[in-house]
Amino acid sequence: MKFDKVASLILLILLAASIVTVIYITVNPQSGEKFTEFYILGENGKAGNYPTNLTLGETGNLTMGIVNREQNTTSYYLVVQLNGTKLYNNTFTLTKNETKEIPLNFKATTTGQNQKMEFMLYKLPDNTDVYRSLTMYINVK
Repeated sequence: MKFDKVASLILLILLAASIVTVIYITVNPQSGEKFTEFYILGENGKAGNYPTNLTLGETGNLTMGIVNREQNTTSYYLVVQLNGTKLYNNTFTLTKNETKEIPLNFKATTTGQNQKMEFMLYKLPDNTDVYRSLTMYINVK
């Protein structure tokens, strides 16, 4: 008889714990991964045909894309440099799942091989540590 009471009490506690767990999971669903997509597109909006071989004075065209998957509104700071010279910088805010595509036109002003083009995305308020980065090398004749 005493064993039946103890077993019933244990089952009651387990049932209550299960109900509390189900309620918690229902009220607080997992939000999934939090990240930012950062990409560059070449001509025709495709991942390819990047302007990597230019002649002096020629203009290169590409598109930078950012998709906010951080699960909340997020502010960013974007910087583009070619051989350490700033070509572009801008601050903007994206809502959850919002996409921003930014055209970038740049002129080849210095001849040389493997000129480093850096795309640096900062997630604000931190503007000292790069959050996402991309690199492309340009050859100019």
